Amino acid sequence: MQTIPFHISDIDRNDISACCSVLSQNHLDGDGPETRKVQCQLRALLDIPHVLLTPSCTHAMELALMSVGIGTGDEVILPSFTFSSTANAIVLQGARPVLAEIDRDTLMIDPSDIERRITIRTKAIMPVHYAGVSCPMDEIMEIANHHRLHVIEDAAQGVGAKYRDRFLGTIGDIGCYSFHGTKIVTCGEGGAFLTNNDEIAKKAEIIREKGTNRSAFFRGEVDKYTWVDKGSSYVLADILAAILGEQLKKMPALIAARKRIFDTYMEGLRDLAWSGRISLPTVPDYSESNYHIFYILTESENDRNLLLEALRNQGIGCSFHYIPLHSSPFGMKFGYEASSLPVTEQVSRTLIRFPIYPRLDVTHVERVIDAVTVFFGAGIRVSKCAS
Repeated sequence: MQTIPFHISDIDRNDISACCSVLSQNHLDGDGPETRKVQCQLRALLDIPHVLLTPSCTHAMELALMSVGIGTGDEVILPSFTFSSTANAIVLQGARPVLAEIDRDTLMIDPSDIERRITIRTKAIMPVHYAGVSCPMDEIMEIANHHRLHVIEDAAQGVGAKYRDRFLGTIGDIGCYSFHGTKIVTCGEGGAFLTNNDEIAKKAEIIREKGTNRSAFFRGEVDKYTWVDKGSSYVLADILAAILGEQLKKMPALIAARKRIFDTYMEGLRDLAWSGRISLPTVPDYSESNYHIFYILTESENDRNLLLEALRNQGIGCSFHYIPLHSSPFGMKFGYEASSLPVTEQVSRTLIRFPIYPRLDVTHVERVIDAVTVFFGAGIRVSKCAS
C-alpha cells in the first residue's frame, strides 16, 4: 500500500532556477538584492509600508519584542496552545509569558481570558492565528487599545489568510510570518517582520542589522554606518529570499489547491461529525483561511491515540499537535499547573492533523476519509472531490 506523507513542500523548476541564479551571481550575503526585492513584493501584496525578512518567524518575534521595548519584569499574554517559539521570544527578553485559554470552537486565544490576565506589568498581547484562520482581531485590538498594550500577531501559519479583508500580520502593531518548510509558501527557513508604525520600523531596522544604521546608509541617509544601539543578526540569506519570491508568485494557486482538499475532507467527514464522534474545523465568517491545517477533534484522548495508530498502520501520515505550554516542563517553572486551562488541555489531547498540501492526490484524501470513517464504525463512504 502506498504511503501518504504528512507533508510535501511544493518546489518546482522556477524555485530551483531562482536559487541557481543567485549562486551564479555570487550574491550569498544576507539582505542583498533578492531580499530587498522580495520585501518590496510583500509590501505591495500586503499593502503595508514596512517589511523586513528574517531567518525565521522565531527571529521575527524576538525582533518584534525588542522593537517595542519588552524587557525584564514585563508580562506578555499569549495562548498556551502554541509552539514554544512564541513563548521563548518573550522569555529571552527577560519577560514573563502569561498563558491564556483558547476558544473551544476556533482554537484561538479567548479574548475574555485576556482581560482576566491583564496586570500593571502587562505590556503586550501575542495572539496566535491557528491553522490559517484568524483570531477575533477586533475584540483583541479593543482590549489592547483600552489598556494601551502592544499587539504582536504570531501569524506564522497565517501567510495569505485574512481577517475582514485585511491580511493577517497587518492588523496589530507588528506581524510575524513563517516561511518554514511546512508553511503555505516556503524557502526552507525564513520569516518576516511587518509593521505599519514608522518608529517601530526604525528601531527594528537597527536591531536587525547588528545594532547599526547600515540600512540608512544604503538609502543614502548617512555617509557611513556604525554601531548605534543594541542588536543582533536577523537578516535573511539572499538565496532563500530568491526562492521565497518565486513561492509568493504562486501563493494564490497553492491556497486554492489546499482549499479543494480542505473542502473534500469537510464533505467526506460531515456525516461522522453529525453523529457526534468527531468535531470539524470552524472558520468564522470574519476569517478567510489559507487552509494551512486540516484537523479533527475526537471525543476522547483514547479515540485520538487509537485513530493515530490505525492511520499510521495504513501508511497515512498524521500527527497530534501542541503540548500545552502551561503543562510543559519549562512552562511549569513559571508556576503553571497542568490542569489550569481545561479547554486547551482537552483540545491538545483530542486533536489529530491530516495531510493537506497541493501535491496531495484526491484519491489519497478519499483514502484518509474512508480510513477514519471505518475506524469509527460508520461504514465506508466514498467522497467526491469538491469542485
